[in-house]
Amino acid sequence: MSSLIFLVPLALLLGGAALAAFFWSLKSGQYDDLQGASERIFVDQDGDRVGARHSQPPMAKDAGRAPKVGECSLSETEEQHI
Repeated sequence: MSSLIFLVPLALLLGGAALAAFFWSLKSGQYDDLQGASERIFVDQDGDRVGARHSQPPMAKDAGRAPKVGECSLSETEEQHI
């Protein structure tokens, strides 16, 4: 029971700190551009977009290896089903 004398003020202090941090994030504009943040993950640093057609399909001799970053890994028949 004596531990409640310590834990209740500590819980109130931590809750107040979390509430203050939330209001600070609102005031500083952290939630202003929610749509842009969700779309930014799909934009490559080079300007390419995910799902864009690549100019060269993977060669047949490389069929057994894992595709490199930026290469298409779907065959033509798989692309037709998407």
